[in-house]
Formats: sequence, C-alpha cells, structure tokens
Amino acid sequence: MSLPHAILTALLEKPSSGLELTRRFDKSIGYFWSATHQQIYRELGRLEQAGHIRALPSGQPARGQRKEYEVLPAGRTELASWVAGREDPKPVRDPLLLRMRAAAVVGSPGLGDELRRHLELHRRQLAEYTGIEERDFSDPDLAEQDRMRHLVLRAGIDLETFWTTWLARALSELGEE
Repeated sequence: MSLPHAILTALLEKPSSGLELTRRFDKSIGYFWSATHQQIYRELGRLEQAGHIRALPSGQPARGQRKEYEVLPAGRTELASWVAGREDPKPVRDPLLLRMRAAAVVGSPGLGDELRRHLELHRRQLAEYTGIEERDFSDPDLAEQDRMRHLVLRAGIDLETFWTTWLARALSELGEE
C-alpha cells in the first residue's frame, strides 16, 4: 500500500480537508498505514497535480482557508487499478527482533524491560482493536464494505494477538517473566 492510495481510499469514503484526513488517519487508516500531517499535505498536492483529486469550490475565498478534496474519475480509476494489481508480501523489519539478535551476541541487559514494555503496548493496542470490533462490528449481517473493514481490523487483532503471545513466550524462555 502506498500513501496516495490510502488518501484516495479515505477521500472516496468521504471528501475531506487535509486536517480531517490527518485526524482520520490517526483513528483508522493509521492503525495499518501511518503518515504525518506534512506527508499527507505533500501527497494531496501531488494527487491534485496528477488530476486524481480536486479541491472543492469554496464559498468564501480567503487566504489560508482549508481546502476540502474529492476524488476525480482518474483517481478512482487509479485506485481500482491498484486494488486489482499484485504485490508480494514485505519482509518483516522490526527493530526489536534485530535488538534480540544483537543481544545474542553482546548480551541482553535491559532487554527484559524492553520486552515487557512492548508486551504492554501490544496488549493496549489489542484491547483498543477488540473494543472497536465490539462497538462497530457486532452485527452478524454486515454489508460487504463493512465485512471488508472488519477483516482489516481482524488482521490487526490477529497481529496483536501474535505479538502478545510471542512476547510472553520470549519473556518466559529468557526467565524474565
């Protein structure tokens, strides 16, 4: 996934300003594809220049007024083409795993504290995801769009479940529980 496709997706769900997109990234898309405020604004400019989005006409012209963007047909076509494409899975690049590999060579003082900290962070994220699932996806008769959104959330739940299980095992095997 790339930032332009994340932005196109968000704008097709709801035309928004850059600030609104940033807030929505923090609350939903950001769980699996993060972007800074500056990255979002830069990409909005590129998408507008490419003819994929446009700023909606404003009622009152004013300097510094926020622009609200919508996706143009070319942007929808680009997103649909990207959805239909192929992409190989990316290898895992996790600094904690690298840190553990290094600790095997140089020793592991303090590693237990870091593993416990990560375990707590993953437990909190898992609790947040399961709360969202209970709140937003408890209806067994979800529309297809909502079933897809739920599957994305389930991926997050399953990943957090993996990390909490793995970190607990690592702490146990290292005698750090």
